[in-house]
Order: sequence, then structure tokens, then C-alpha cells
Amino acid sequence: MASLQELKTQLAERTEELKKRNKQIEHLEKELDKKDAVIRHLTNEIDKFRQVVRPLTQQIIQHGSPQPGRRFDDRLRTKRQAISAEPLQSDELNIVKINKSNKSRELIKGAILDNDFMKNLEMTQIREIVDCMYPVEYAAGSLIIKEGDVGSIVYVMEEGRVEVSRENKYLSTLAPGKVFGELAILYNCKRTATIKAATHCKLWAIERQCFQTIMMRTGLIRQAEYTDFLKSVPIFKNLPEETLTKISDVLEETFYNEGDYIIRQGARGDTFFIISKGQVRVTIKQPNTLEEKYIRTLHKGDFFGEKALQGDDLRTANIVADDREGVTCLVIDRETFNQLISSLDEIRTRYKDEGVERRRINEEFREVKLSDLRILATLGVGGFGRVELVQIAGDPTRSFALKQMKKNQIVETRQQQHIMSEKEIMGEANCEFIVKLFKTFKDRKYLYMLMESCLGGELWTILRDKGHFDDSTTRFYTACVVEAFDYLHSRNIIYRDLKPENLLLDVNGYVKLVDFGFAKKLQHGRKTWTFCGTPEYVAPEVILNRGHDISADYWSLGVLMFELLTGTPPFTGSDPMKTYNIILKGIDAIEFPRNITRNATALIKKLCRDNPAERLGYQKGGISEIQKHKWFDGFNWEGLLNHTLIPPITPKVRNVTDTSNFDEYPPDSDGPPPDDLTGWDADF
Repeated sequence: MASLQELKTQLAERTEELKKRNKQIEHLEKELDKKDAVIRHLTNEIDKFRQVVRPLTQQIIQHGSPQPGRRFDDRLRTKRQAISAEPLQSDELNIVKINKSNKSRELIKGAILDNDFMKNLEMTQIREIVDCMYPVEYAAGSLIIKEGDVGSIVYVMEEGRVEVSRENKYLSTLAPGKVFGELAILYNCKRTATIKAATHCKLWAIERQCFQTIMMRTGLIRQAEYTDFLKSVPIFKNLPEETLTKISDVLEETFYNEGDYIIRQGARGDTFFIISKGQVRVTIKQPNTLEEKYIRTLHKGDFFGEKALQGDDLRTANIVADDREGVTCLVIDRETFNQLISSLDEIRTRYKDEGVERRRINEEFREVKLSDLRILATLGVGGFGRVELVQIAGDPTRSFALKQMKKNQIVETRQQQHIMSEKEIMGEANCEFIVKLFKTFKDRKYLYMLMESCLGGELWTILRDKGHFDDSTTRFYTACVVEAFDYLHSRNIIYRDLKPENLLLDVNGYVKLVDFGFAKKLQHGRKTWTFCGTPEYVAPEVILNRGHDISADYWSLGVLMFELLTGTPPFTGSDPMKTYNIILKGIDAIEFPRNITRNATALIKKLCRDNPAERLGYQKGGISEIQKHKWFDGFNWEGLLNHTLIPPITPKVRNVTDTSNFDEYPPDSDGPPPDDLTGWDADF
């Protein structure tokens, strides 16, 4: 029989062996985690690769390999169409709630939270969407969504199964608890797949108009509530409405459980709080004891910590959450506050007497009639028609661009308001970095805009042919856009469709902003809610229908810089919905190529902040903060304004009718559109 000593020795050996095994297991688990991370990274890379290869393969199948000397991606770079929802009227803000069981409500909520796009919505918005969804049923074999049809409804499936196909090829089967068709709630678009009921299906549905009304209402209600809170605080009450709106946009909702210390006496802090839900108790610690003396209770609408915004950061009392259901506070810190509060002297409006120049233009073109114009060539093709190079009969020294738009197409897509806005804004604008509008015409079928012709061509064409631009070339073109934005934003005009396709070079190589179809004059301190823009350039607040203002233009400026420096925008997916989901993940999830300098990266990241109020250009100091950024160090802004700075690329333009810098376009094969005599365009 083994002695006690031997048993102890054996036990010690076993324990040591067990320790070694545990270490080995720990090491193997770490190795496994590393391998998992590698697999995830490679899967991500494969997905990106697929996005590039799929369209490339299709191009090769359709057209064969590219000619020698041409890059493969030349063919991939096709012009991007801008998209827009119909503008929402404030008198359309009524919603109808539909009764449903708790089981159905939970299923719809679960489906929304499981959807890559809709999970980004706020809980109050999700609750209202759940309230408003109405029931629909489809028999087995019937079509719910047909590829190519224009859609305006999003669905959640409660019972049954549906089959998804594209170009008659089966893709997948969806089970209950799934959202489908969600792109249609953002804007008027063609369905990208067919969805057919495989069995009898019970669905819940919501229309785009209702969804957008919910988003707009919740945003407006929250903004009004927050600004009312702010007006009750002495240090805020004399601030202009516009500043209060900006502050309300950066207030962060923070939740505290009962008993949590929100502020501790004696601690240093730089945050200010407004109670939006629940109550807190204020206590002061007695000297030489652990006891706290109760002072008072604060409720919804009360505030504390305001001295921290003025620099006095030592807390003089404890603030403790004192509500069984917890306390919600709206919080802002000193740095954010200081970046938003600008003294009134800083607000820049550099109006020159523009009326004189506009009157001169109006007088010069007063007698010009549509019949006086001679069409020479097509410069471009857009959503509503074509842009032609024209000359006025008897004047061979000049040429113009004539934009013609089909009236029936404008009405079909409910874009009348946008077109009238375009005419008004361009008709008043007088800026060297914006294409000039000289006169408008109309007939039974078309609306026409006679504009200056920029014969250097589109920046998009040059970018396509060169692949990408270097730092200094990008700086020049970005600076031209900054000047155009300075002009527009100081007049409270938002542009909303920045991209290389909308930047034209004049004969000297300076860039001008064109196509004001989505531009809008905003009321001071107000937002707008219509979804519009080009998918890769749309800001997150536009996608999430939170309301947007000139800050959305600064986001798109960051996207433009990235695209000019690399040849592709930072956010691209294989379809618009994938692009929007990538945008919602934010700029920090994007890998920056090595050829983008550190200063350029820093500026792009400051322009593409998720929170619109935190973007450079929107804060105290305005757009001059962009001009002062390190990336622009040494840039000759005065030379740019005076047009004495030599552009990086000087286009070759032989004469006033030379269209060699534009792509060739086939004639319009659609035939003339039907007449429209309804009179909506009376003021055009």
C-alpha cells in the first residue's frame, strides 16, 4: 500500500500536469481566437473582392476584355444617378395607428432590430412604425414584389414563406420575422428583386409616406422639446434660435439607474445636465463625517452643472438618481458647447451688391427667344432630359449650355418643387464657382435653362481617365467647392448633390458647381427632411431621416476629397442599401489607403463625423475652419478668388464650339414626351 508521502507526490505531479494542460488549452484557445479573427478579416476581404469582381465579370461577359492601354476599371466607372424622395409637406403629418396583438408587435419589433438598416432607428421611431404597420395577406404563388416595378412599401413577414429571385434565378427563401423591401421607404425606386409567396403569407406593411412622416414628427417633437428645455436655462435664454437648435442637436441622452451618482461633490467636471425624465436628489457632504445632507429634489426640465460650461469645473454638491425607473439626462460638455457658441461678430455674411450684376444679365438676355437658339451637340444626359451646346442666332462669338427637362417626367416623380427651387436659386446666384443661369424658357413638353457653357468638361471624366489625383490637385478642386459652399451656406442654401459629375471645368481649368436640382433655401435654424442625393455621398442623418441642413454638405465634401485622392468613394456597396449600411458604420470603419496623407485623412475624418453638429465647417468659425486646416497650409486662397492661381489641369479648348472634352452621346431614342399643360410651371 502506497505511503502518504507517495500519494502527496503523485497528487503534486498530477496538479502540475493539470496546470500545464490548462496553460496549453489557454494557448490553443488564444490561437483559435487569432485564427477566427483572420477568417473574419479574409471573409470581409472576399466580400469586398466579390463586389469588385462581380460587375467586372459582367463587363467582360458583355464587352470582352478592355483594349490595350485602358484600365479595367474605366468601364466600371459609370455616372451615378442622383435619387430623391418626393418632398414631404407639413400638412401631411397625420398617421393612422393599427391595433395588433402583443405577439405581432414583438415580432415586428424583433424583425426591425434584426435588419441592418432599420436597427439604426431610435426606439421611439420603431414603436411608432410598429403602431402604424397594417396587415396584408397573399395567397401561395402570388407576387408580392416584382423586379423592375417602382415600390413604396416595406414588409415584415408574420406567417408563411417567400422566395426571392433576380432575373428568374432563385436566390433565397425568407421565413417569418424578416423585413424586406426596405429601400422603398427611403425614396421612389425600382425593385431590385422579385418576391413571391411560396405558401399563404400574412405580412405587415408600411408606406414610405407614413414612415417619413414618423421620422419627421419624432425629429421635430424632440427638437422642440430640447430647445424649450434650453430656453429655461439662464445662460442659454438670450441665445438665437439657430444656436439653440444646434445645441439641441448635440445633447446626448444618458441613462442612470436609481442610486447612481451623476455628479460627486469635490470632483472636477466639464459637463452640463438637463433632466428629461425622472428625478434626482441634491445632497452635500457634511465636514468630518460620511453623512450627506439632503438639499432638494430636481425634476424633469431642471438642470445642474451649468457652471462647468463657463470654466468653473469643481462640483459643489452630489447629484444622485432618485427614481425607481431610472433617470434620463440630456448632456453637453464644455468643448462641444464652446465650439458651437460663436459671438455674433463671427457670423459671416459677406454680401456684395449682387443685384447690379443680376440685373445686367437679365437685361442682356431679355429679348432672347427659344427659337433663336441653334443646337450644336449634346454635352450630357440627365434624369429628366439632355444638356445641349447651343449658340444664339447671329452671335458666333459665344456658346451656351441649354438644359432641357421633360415636364411629364418631373410630374411623374413629383419633383416640381425641386425644379422650381433650382430655377430660383440659380437665377439669383452670382458666384465665380457656380455655373450661371442666364434665362429660362418653357413650351408644351419641356422646361429649358440657358446657362454658361463650361467647355473644359466634367471633373468626373478627368478623374476616370487619370484614375486619381495627387494631394495638390485635390486641394485645388476641393478649395473651389469650399468657395461655392461659402457663397451658398452664407445665404442658408444647402446644395445636397456634390460629386465629380456635378463639377465642370471652365476653359481656364477652374471648377464650377452645376445642377441645383436638390438645392434648397432653408429657414434660419431649420432642417429639411426629403431624402435626396447620390447614394455614395449621402450623409447618415439623411439616410436615417433625422432632418438635415448645410452640415450634410460638409459630409459630402469629405467623401469628395477621398474619391479625388483614390478614384473611388469611401462608402461603396454592391447595391444602394448595402452602401447606406456601410455609411451608417461610419468613417472610422473605413481603411484609408497609404497615398492619402496624414493631414488629408484628418480633414476627411473631421468632415465625416457621424454627428452633424460636430463636423468641421458647421461649428464656431464656420467654413473658415476648413480653410484654416493644416491640409490647406500655404494654399493661396486670395489667388483662387482672383483667378490668378494657376490650375493643376488646363483643358484644351480650341474654340467656343469645341466639345472634345465631353463624352459622345447617341440621339434621344425615346421620341417626344406627351404635352403637359396643367400650369404647375407658370412661374418658370
